[in-house]
Amino acid sequence: MQRIKTVDEMRAAVQSLRGQPAAAGNGKIHGARSIGLVPTMGALHEGHLSLVRAAKDRCDAVVVSIFVNPTQFGPREDYDRYPRNVDADCALLEREGVDAVFMPDVMEMYPPGTTTYVDVGPIGERLDGASRPGHFRGVATVVAKLFHIVEPDRAFFGQKDAAQVAVLRRMVRDLHFRTELVVCPIVREDDGLAMSSRNGYLLPDEHEQALVLHKTLRVIQSRFAEGERSAERLLSAGLFVMAYEPTVRIDYLKVVNPKTLEDVSEVEGRALVVLAAFVGGTRLIDNVLLEEPFLVNVIPAQA
Repeated sequence: MQRIKTVDEMRAAVQSLRGQPAAAGNGKIHGARSIGLVPTMGALHEGHLSLVRAAKDRCDAVVVSIFVNPTQFGPREDYDRYPRNVDADCALLEREGVDAVFMPDVMEMYPPGTTTYVDVGPIGERLDGASRPGHFRGVATVVAKLFHIVEPDRAFFGQKDAAQVAVLRRMVRDLHFRTELVVCPIVREDDGLAMSSRNGYLLPDEHEQALVLHKTLRVIQSRFAEGERSAERLLSAGLFVMAYEPTVRIDYLKVVNPKTLEDVSEVEGRALVVLAAFVGGTRLIDNVLLEEPFLVNVIPAQA
C-alpha cells in the first residue's frame, strides 16, 4: 500500500494504477482500470471500512484520503482536537487491501494565497450549512480538489452524511464531474448509535444519552410505517422521544427533500428525516430515509 503526501505523487500513482491490468468483472472507463475514492478525515472505524469494501467490490483500485479539512470547521469547533492516528488508520487500510492512501498536509491542499473555493449556493446554507456557516463550502471545496487530483470513477460516502451527499451531488452536476457518487448504508454500533469518529468524545453516560437520536428516528419511522405522512406530526412524535433526554440539545430535527434539503410539509414519495444534536459538547448527526411504498434503510429494531 502506497502512502502518498503530495499532489504530484498522487497523480502519478493514479496513472500507474490505471495502467495495470483490470480485474475481471469490475467496471472500466475506456479500457483503463477503474479507481474508487473514499474521502475521510481519518480516525477510521467500521463505517469507513464498509465504504472501503464497497469500493473494492465495484472498482479495480481503491484510494483512501485522510485529511482533516480546516475549511469545514468553524472557529469554535473541534479542528484542533479532532482525533488523528494516521499509523493506526494505515494499518486498518492495509489489512483491507487499499492500493494507496493520500495524506496531504494543509499547505499541500491549500497553498499560500489560496482564494478559490466552491460555493454550492442555497443548498449549502441548509441544515449544517445554517448551523455551521461555511461548512458545506469547505466540504465542497476539499472534495472538488480530491476529485481533481485523483479523478476517481466512483467516490463512496456514507448515508449518515446524507446532507453532505446532497450538496456534493449538486456540485458534481453543476461542475460536470464524471465521478459517480455511491452512497452506502449507515453502520451502527451494537446499541444503535450511528458510528462516528466523534463518538470517541463521549463519556459513558453521554454515550447512553446519545442513544436517544436512534430511538427518535425509530419512532418517526414507525409512525411513517403506520401511515402518517404529515411532517409536523412525525416531528412531534420525535420531539416527544427527545424530551426524555433533556440534557441532549437539538440543533435541528427536520423532514426534508433528500435532493434539495428543503423542508417538506407532507411526505410524498420519499423524504429524509435529519437530526443533529449536542450530547455534552459533542455534536452528532443521524438520519433515516422514508420512501413509499416501502421503507428503505430501515433501522433494525433493537432494545
